[in-house]
Amino acid sequence: MKAQQYREMSTDELQSTLEELQRHLFDLRAQAATEKLENCRSVANTRRDVARIKTIMRQRQLSGTGQPEKAGN
Repeated sequence: MKAQQYREMSTDELQSTLEELQRHLFDLRAQAATEKLENCRSVANTRRDVARIKTIMRQRQLSGTGQPEKAGN
């Protein structure tokens, strides 16, 4: 997903998506260890998505709001 799509989500939605992606990343790493991973880029892409979500959540924490920011700000 793109960062803009994550910014439009609420904090609760971001938290649940983050947990889901972290579980998925664990599964991908297990597949990589057993050499059953078909797409090697999927690990890197999932890591980037986790980082995007964590960055957005931290930005909201520093700005003092838990709601999505408006596009015009």
